[in-house]
Amino acid sequence: MDCYPNRKDEGMATTREEEVLGALKKIIDPDLGKDIVTLGFVKELKIDGGRVGFRVELTTPACPVKDRFKRQAEELVGALPWVSETAVEMTAQVRSSREKQSGDLLPGVKNVIAVASGKGGVGKSTTAVNLALALAVSGAKVGILDADIYGPSLPRMLDLHSMPEYKEGNKIPPHVAYGVKAMSMGFFMPEDQPMIWRGPMVGSAVEQLLRDVDWGELDYLVIDLPPGTGDAQLTLTQKVPLTGAVIVSTPQDVALADVRKGIAMFKKVNVPILGIVENMAYYLCPDCGHRAEIFSNGGARREAERAGIFFLGEIPLDEAIRSHADSGAPIVVAEPDHPQSEAYRDMAARVAARIATLNHKAAKFPKIVMG
Repeated sequence: MDCYPNRKDEGMATTREEEVLGALKKIIDPDLGKDIVTLGFVKELKIDGGRVGFRVELTTPACPVKDRFKRQAEELVGALPWVSETAVEMTAQVRSSREKQSGDLLPGVKNVIAVASGKGGVGKSTTAVNLALALAVSGAKVGILDADIYGPSLPRMLDLHSMPEYKEGNKIPPHVAYGVKAMSMGFFMPEDQPMIWRGPMVGSAVEQLLRDVDWGELDYLVIDLPPGTGDAQLTLTQKVPLTGAVIVSTPQDVALADVRKGIAMFKKVNVPILGIVENMAYYLCPDCGHRAEIFSNGGARREAERAGIFFLGEIPLDEAIRSHADSGAPIVVAEPDHPQSEAYRDMAARVAARIATLNHKAAKFPKIVMG
Protein backbone atom coordinates (compact mmCIF):
# COMPACT_ATOMS: atom_id res chain seq x y z
CA MET A 1 0.00 0.00 0.00
CA ASP A 2 1.48 3.33 -1.05
CA CYS A 3 1.38 6.55 0.91
CA TYR A 4 -1.94 8.33 1.34
CA PRO A 5 -2.89 11.03 -1.17
CA ASN A 6 -4.61 14.26 -0.52
CA ARG A 7 -8.25 13.26 0.09
CA LYS A 8 -9.79 16.70 0.52
CA ASP A 9 -11.84 16.25 -2.64
CA GLU A 10 -13.43 13.18 -1.01
CA GLY A 11 -14.51 15.20 1.99
CA MET A 12 -12.21 13.33 4.35
CA ALA A 13 -10.14 15.04 7.02
CA THR A 14 -6.53 14.05 6.38
CA THR A 15 -4.79 17.03 7.92
CA ARG A 16 -2.33 14.97 9.91
CA GLU A 17 -1.51 12.71 6.99
CA GLU A 18 -0.89 15.80 4.88
CA GLU A 19 1.37 17.24 7.59
CA VAL A 20 3.45 14.05 7.74
CA LEU A 21 3.77 13.84 3.96
CA GLY A 22 4.55 17.54 3.78
CA ALA A 23 7.37 17.07 6.28
CA LEU A 24 8.74 14.08 4.38
CA LYS A 25 8.73 16.03 1.13
CA LYS A 26 11.72 17.92 2.50
CA ILE A 27 13.85 14.78 2.03
CA ILE A 28 15.37 14.91 -1.45
CA ASP A 29 17.02 11.92 -3.12
CA PRO A 30 20.39 13.31 -4.31
CA ASP A 31 20.59 10.98 -7.31
CA LEU A 32 17.00 11.20 -8.55
CA GLY A 33 16.57 14.87 -7.68
CA LYS A 34 13.05 14.54 -6.27
CA ASP A 35 11.52 14.14 -2.82
CA ILE A 36 10.79 10.70 -1.39
CA VAL A 37 7.01 11.27 -1.35
CA THR A 38 6.82 12.16 -5.04
CA LEU A 39 9.09 9.21 -5.82
CA GLY A 40 6.67 6.87 -4.06
CA PHE A 41 9.18 5.74 -1.45
CA VAL A 42 6.81 6.33 1.49
CA LYS A 43 4.64 3.28 2.17
CA GLU A 44 2.02 2.19 4.71
CA LEU A 45 1.62 5.45 6.58
CA LYS A 46 -0.31 4.82 9.80
CA ILE A 47 -1.33 7.39 12.39
CA ASP A 48 -2.68 6.42 15.81
CA GLY A 49 -3.10 9.45 18.00
CA GLY A 50 0.40 10.87 18.41
CA ARG A 51 2.08 7.73 17.10
CA VAL A 52 3.21 7.77 13.45
CA GLY A 53 4.60 4.79 11.57
CA PHE A 54 5.59 4.32 7.95
CA ARG A 55 8.02 2.51 5.70
CA VAL A 56 10.58 4.08 3.36
CA GLU A 57 11.20 1.72 0.44
CA LEU A 58 14.43 2.57 -1.37
CA THR A 59 15.51 1.40 -4.81
CA THR A 60 18.48 -0.58 -3.48
CA PRO A 61 19.55 -1.93 -0.07
CA ALA A 62 23.01 -0.53 -0.88
CA CYS A 63 21.66 3.03 -0.93
CA PRO A 64 24.48 5.30 0.29
CA VAL A 65 22.06 7.73 1.99
CA LYS A 66 19.84 5.15 3.73
CA ASP A 67 20.91 6.08 7.26
CA ARG A 68 20.62 9.79 6.49
CA PHE A 69 17.09 9.35 5.13
CA LYS A 70 16.04 7.46 8.27
CA ARG A 71 17.48 10.11 10.55
CA GLN A 72 15.88 12.94 8.57
CA ALA A 73 12.49 11.20 8.51
CA GLU A 74 12.54 10.67 12.28
CA GLU A 75 13.59 14.27 12.95
CA LEU A 76 11.16 15.92 10.51
CA VAL A 77 8.09 13.93 11.55
CA GLY A 78 9.09 13.97 15.21
CA ALA A 79 9.21 17.78 15.07
CA LEU A 80 5.48 18.01 14.34
CA PRO A 81 3.85 19.35 17.54
CA TRP A 82 1.28 16.57 17.90
CA VAL A 83 3.67 13.65 17.27
CA SER A 84 4.76 11.73 20.37
CA GLU A 85 6.36 8.68 18.73
CA THR A 86 7.82 7.96 15.28
CA ALA A 87 8.57 4.51 13.86
CA VAL A 88 10.43 4.45 10.54
CA GLU A 89 11.19 1.16 8.79
CA MET A 90 13.77 1.24 5.99
CA THR A 91 13.34 -1.36 3.24
CA ALA A 92 14.38 -1.71 -0.38
CA GLN A 93 12.92 -3.02 -3.60
CA VAL A 94 15.44 -3.17 -6.43
CA ARG A 95 13.91 -2.08 -9.74
CA SER A 96 14.61 -3.99 -12.91
CA SER A 97 16.30 -2.50 -15.96
CA ARG A 98 15.07 -5.31 -18.18
CA GLU A 99 11.71 -6.00 -19.78
CA LYS A 100 10.94 -9.70 -19.74
CA GLN A 101 10.77 -11.23 -23.20
CA SER A 102 10.24 -14.71 -24.57
CA GLY A 103 13.54 -16.55 -24.83
CA ASP A 104 15.15 -14.36 -22.17
CA LEU A 105 18.34 -16.08 -20.98
CA LEU A 106 18.01 -14.53 -17.51
CA PRO A 107 14.29 -14.19 -16.77
CA GLY A 108 14.68 -13.79 -13.00
CA VAL A 109 17.57 -11.31 -13.04
CA LYS A 110 16.70 -7.63 -12.58
CA ASN A 111 20.05 -6.02 -13.38
CA VAL A 112 23.16 -7.29 -15.16
CA ILE A 113 26.46 -5.55 -14.39
CA ALA A 114 29.46 -6.22 -16.64
CA VAL A 115 32.86 -5.61 -15.02
CA ALA A 116 35.43 -5.00 -17.72
CA SER A 117 38.98 -3.84 -18.31
CA GLY A 118 40.93 -2.86 -21.39
CA LYS A 119 43.91 -5.00 -20.40
CA GLY A 120 44.79 -7.77 -17.99
CA GLY A 121 46.50 -7.39 -14.63
CA VAL A 122 44.56 -4.38 -13.38
CA GLY A 123 42.61 -6.24 -10.65
CA LYS A 124 39.33 -6.56 -12.54
CA SER A 125 38.36 -9.95 -11.08
CA THR A 126 39.20 -8.88 -7.54
CA THR A 127 37.06 -5.79 -8.05
CA ALA A 128 34.18 -7.83 -9.51
CA VAL A 129 34.17 -10.33 -6.64
CA ASN A 130 34.31 -7.69 -3.91
CA LEU A 131 31.63 -5.65 -5.71
CA ALA A 132 29.31 -8.68 -5.75
CA LEU A 133 29.99 -9.46 -2.10
CA ALA A 134 29.52 -5.83 -1.04
CA LEU A 135 26.12 -5.72 -2.78
CA ALA A 136 25.16 -8.99 -1.06
CA VAL A 137 26.27 -7.72 2.36
CA SER A 138 23.90 -4.77 1.91
CA GLY A 139 20.98 -7.22 1.64
CA ALA A 140 20.63 -7.63 -2.14
CA LYS A 141 20.21 -10.97 -3.94
CA VAL A 142 23.39 -11.30 -5.99
CA GLY A 143 25.08 -13.69 -8.41
CA ILE A 144 28.47 -13.58 -10.11
CA LEU A 145 29.44 -15.18 -13.41
CA ASP A 146 33.07 -15.69 -14.35
CA ALA A 147 33.00 -15.16 -18.13
CA ASP A 148 36.78 -15.48 -18.51
CA ILE A 149 36.90 -18.87 -20.20
CA TYR A 150 40.68 -18.94 -20.72
CA GLY A 151 41.69 -17.70 -17.27
CA PRO A 152 38.87 -18.24 -14.74
CA SER A 153 39.77 -16.88 -11.29
CA LEU A 154 36.46 -17.24 -9.43
CA PRO A 155 37.12 -20.78 -8.14
CA ARG A 156 40.23 -19.69 -6.25
CA MET A 157 38.86 -16.34 -5.09
CA LEU A 158 35.78 -17.99 -3.56
CA ASP A 159 37.47 -21.29 -2.65
CA LEU A 160 35.08 -23.27 -4.85
CA HIS A 161 36.67 -26.16 -6.69
CA SER A 162 34.07 -28.89 -7.10
CA MET A 163 31.86 -29.48 -10.12
CA PRO A 164 28.23 -28.45 -9.51
CA GLU A 165 25.92 -31.40 -8.94
CA TYR A 166 23.16 -31.52 -11.49
CA LYS A 167 20.90 -34.04 -13.17
CA GLU A 168 20.62 -34.53 -16.90
CA GLY A 169 17.89 -32.33 -18.33
CA ASN A 170 17.88 -29.89 -15.42
CA LYS A 171 19.51 -26.51 -15.17
CA ILE A 172 22.91 -26.36 -13.51
CA PRO A 173 22.71 -25.23 -9.86
CA PRO A 174 25.28 -22.52 -9.11
CA HIS A 175 27.61 -22.78 -6.16
CA VAL A 176 26.87 -20.39 -3.30
CA ALA A 177 29.64 -18.60 -1.41
CA TYR A 178 29.04 -15.95 1.27
CA GLY A 179 25.42 -15.66 0.10
CA VAL A 180 26.37 -15.06 -3.55
CA LYS A 181 25.47 -17.50 -6.35
CA ALA A 182 28.56 -18.23 -8.41
CA MET A 183 29.33 -19.93 -11.72
CA SER A 184 32.56 -20.36 -13.66
CA MET A 185 33.90 -22.62 -16.38
CA GLY A 186 36.69 -23.27 -13.87
CA PHE A 187 34.27 -25.44 -11.88
CA PHE A 188 34.25 -27.98 -14.73
CA MET A 189 37.99 -28.36 -15.34
CA PRO A 190 41.20 -28.84 -13.33
CA GLU A 191 42.89 -25.59 -12.36
CA ASP A 192 46.10 -26.45 -14.21
CA GLN A 193 44.41 -27.54 -17.45
CA PRO A 194 44.46 -24.95 -20.26
CA MET A 195 41.33 -24.19 -22.26
CA ILE A 196 42.47 -24.38 -25.89
CA TRP A 197 39.42 -23.13 -27.75
CA ARG A 198 38.82 -21.00 -30.80
CA GLY A 199 36.82 -17.78 -30.52
CA PRO A 200 33.34 -19.06 -31.51
CA MET A 201 33.54 -21.75 -28.82
CA VAL A 202 34.14 -19.07 -26.19
CA GLY A 203 30.99 -17.20 -27.20
CA SER A 204 29.01 -20.45 -27.10
CA ALA A 205 30.32 -21.29 -23.62
CA VAL A 206 29.38 -17.87 -22.24
CA GLU A 207 25.86 -18.23 -23.66
CA GLN A 208 25.54 -21.67 -22.08
CA LEU A 209 26.60 -20.37 -18.67
CA LEU A 210 23.88 -17.74 -18.95
CA ARG A 211 21.13 -19.97 -20.32
CA ASP A 212 21.71 -23.31 -18.57
CA VAL A 213 22.42 -22.13 -15.02
CA ASP A 214 19.58 -21.86 -12.51
CA TRP A 215 20.20 -18.28 -11.43
CA GLY A 216 16.73 -17.86 -9.94
CA GLU A 217 15.63 -14.44 -8.72
CA LEU A 218 18.49 -11.94 -8.47
CA ASP A 219 18.67 -8.19 -7.93
CA TYR A 220 22.12 -8.04 -9.51
CA LEU A 221 24.17 -10.44 -11.62
CA VAL A 222 27.81 -9.32 -11.78
CA ILE A 223 29.66 -10.65 -14.83
CA ASP A 224 33.46 -10.71 -14.66
CA LEU A 225 34.50 -10.29 -18.29
CA PRO A 226 37.87 -11.29 -19.70
CA PRO A 227 40.14 -8.33 -20.54
CA GLY A 228 39.85 -6.68 -23.93
CA THR A 229 37.03 -6.50 -26.45
CA GLY A 230 36.63 -10.04 -27.78
CA ASP A 231 34.13 -12.86 -28.22
CA ALA A 232 32.86 -13.00 -24.63
CA GLN A 233 32.03 -9.29 -24.64
CA LEU A 234 30.34 -9.51 -28.04
CA THR A 235 28.23 -12.52 -27.03
CA LEU A 236 27.16 -10.85 -23.83
CA THR A 237 26.05 -7.61 -25.45
CA GLN A 238 24.15 -9.52 -28.14
CA LYS A 239 22.41 -12.04 -25.88
CA VAL A 240 21.67 -10.11 -22.68
CA PRO A 241 20.40 -6.54 -22.17
CA LEU A 242 23.14 -5.20 -19.90
CA THR A 243 22.16 -2.65 -17.28
CA GLY A 244 25.61 -1.15 -17.52
CA ALA A 245 29.35 -1.68 -17.38
CA VAL A 246 31.94 -0.93 -14.69
CA ILE A 247 35.40 -0.36 -16.13
CA VAL A 248 38.45 -1.10 -13.99
CA SER A 249 41.83 0.51 -14.64
CA THR A 250 45.09 1.30 -12.96
CA PRO A 251 46.22 4.96 -13.08
CA GLN A 252 49.09 4.75 -15.60
CA ASP A 253 48.77 5.83 -19.22
CA VAL A 254 49.40 2.36 -20.69
CA ALA A 255 46.26 1.06 -18.95
CA LEU A 256 44.17 4.13 -19.72
CA ALA A 257 44.86 3.81 -23.44
CA ASP A 258 43.04 0.46 -23.37
CA VAL A 259 40.26 1.91 -21.19
CA ARG A 260 39.39 4.26 -24.03
CA LYS A 261 38.93 1.26 -26.33
CA GLY A 262 36.61 -0.38 -23.79
CA ILE A 263 34.57 2.80 -23.45
CA ALA A 264 34.27 3.03 -27.23
CA MET A 265 33.14 -0.61 -27.47
CA PHE A 266 30.37 -0.27 -24.90
CA LYS A 267 29.17 2.97 -26.45
CA LYS A 268 29.09 1.31 -29.89
CA VAL A 269 26.80 -1.47 -28.61
CA ASN A 270 24.66 1.00 -26.59
CA VAL A 271 25.61 -0.31 -23.14
CA PRO A 272 25.56 2.43 -20.46
CA ILE A 273 28.85 2.89 -18.63
CA LEU A 274 28.17 3.01 -14.90
CA GLY A 275 31.61 4.39 -14.16
CA ILE A 276 35.34 3.83 -13.84
CA VAL A 277 37.18 2.40 -10.84
CA GLU A 278 40.83 3.28 -10.27
CA ASN A 279 42.47 0.18 -8.82
CA MET A 280 45.94 0.12 -7.23
CA ALA A 281 45.58 3.88 -6.91
CA TYR A 282 48.38 4.11 -4.33
CA TYR A 283 50.25 2.06 -1.74
CA LEU A 284 50.01 2.97 1.94
CA CYS A 285 52.80 1.51 4.04
CA PRO A 286 51.23 -0.33 7.01
CA ASP A 287 54.27 0.42 9.22
CA CYS A 288 55.04 4.08 8.65
CA GLY A 289 51.93 5.31 6.80
CA HIS A 290 53.97 6.58 3.83
CA ARG A 291 51.90 6.85 0.65
CA ALA A 292 53.61 5.75 -2.56
CA GLU A 293 51.91 6.26 -5.92
CA ILE A 294 53.55 3.27 -7.61
CA PHE A 295 51.43 3.38 -10.76
CA SER A 296 50.88 7.14 -10.66
CA ASN A 297 47.57 8.40 -9.30
CA GLY A 298 44.39 10.05 -10.54
CA GLY A 299 44.66 8.88 -14.15
CA ALA A 300 41.33 7.04 -14.13
CA ARG A 301 39.62 10.00 -12.49
CA ARG A 302 40.95 12.34 -15.15
CA GLU A 303 39.92 9.90 -17.90
CA ALA A 304 36.41 9.73 -16.42
CA GLU A 305 36.20 13.52 -16.44
CA ARG A 306 37.50 13.66 -20.01
CA ALA A 307 34.96 11.08 -21.22
CA GLY A 308 32.08 12.47 -19.17
CA ILE A 309 31.80 9.24 -17.19
CA PHE A 310 31.06 8.80 -13.49
CA PHE A 311 34.09 8.12 -11.27
CA LEU A 312 33.27 5.28 -8.86
CA GLY A 313 36.27 5.67 -6.57
CA GLU A 314 39.79 4.47 -6.00
CA ILE A 315 41.03 1.25 -4.40
CA PRO A 316 44.60 1.23 -3.04
CA LEU A 317 47.22 -1.44 -3.55
CA ASP A 318 46.96 -3.39 -0.30
CA GLU A 319 48.51 -6.72 0.68
CA ALA A 320 45.35 -7.66 2.60
CA ILE A 321 43.22 -7.47 -0.56
CA ARG A 322 45.60 -9.83 -2.37
CA SER A 323 46.04 -12.31 0.48
CA HIS A 324 42.32 -12.64 1.15
CA ALA A 325 41.56 -13.11 -2.54
CA ASP A 326 44.17 -15.86 -2.75
CA SER A 327 42.79 -17.59 0.35
CA GLY A 328 39.25 -17.75 -1.03
CA ALA A 329 37.77 -15.28 1.46
CA PRO A 330 37.75 -11.79 -0.17
CA ILE A 331 38.43 -8.86 2.12
CA VAL A 332 34.81 -7.60 2.17
CA VAL A 333 33.75 -10.73 4.06
CA ALA A 334 37.06 -11.67 5.71
CA GLU A 335 37.68 -8.26 7.30
CA PRO A 336 34.48 -6.22 7.03
CA ASP A 337 35.91 -3.46 9.26
CA HIS A 338 39.08 -3.04 7.18
CA PRO A 339 39.39 0.38 5.47
CA GLN A 340 39.58 -1.31 2.06
CA SER A 341 36.36 -3.23 2.74
CA GLU A 342 34.72 0.14 3.34
CA ALA A 343 36.19 1.37 0.03
CA TYR A 344 34.58 -1.56 -1.81
CA ARG A 345 31.25 -1.00 -0.05
CA ASP A 346 31.34 2.69 -1.02
CA MET A 347 32.05 1.68 -4.63
CA ALA A 348 29.16 -0.81 -4.58
CA ALA A 349 26.83 1.84 -3.18
CA ARG A 350 27.78 4.20 -6.01
CA VAL A 351 27.20 1.46 -8.61
CA ALA A 352 23.80 0.65 -7.09
CA ALA A 353 22.89 4.35 -7.03
CA ARG A 354 23.87 4.72 -10.69
CA ILE A 355 21.71 1.73 -11.63
CA ALA A 356 18.77 3.08 -9.65
CA THR A 357 19.11 6.42 -11.42
CA LEU A 358 19.20 4.81 -14.87
CA ASN A 359 16.21 2.60 -14.07
CA HIS A 360 14.27 5.55 -12.70
CA LYS A 361 14.87 7.62 -15.82
CA ALA A 362 13.65 4.74 -17.99
CA ALA A 363 10.49 4.15 -15.93
CA LYS A 364 7.39 6.13 -15.11
CA PHE A 365 6.83 7.65 -11.71
CA PRO A 366 4.94 5.35 -9.31
CA LYS A 367 1.29 6.26 -9.05
CA ILE A 368 0.07 7.26 -5.60
CA VAL A 369 -3.09 5.32 -4.76
CA MET A 370 -5.39 5.54 -1.78
CA GLY A 371 -4.73 3.14 1.04
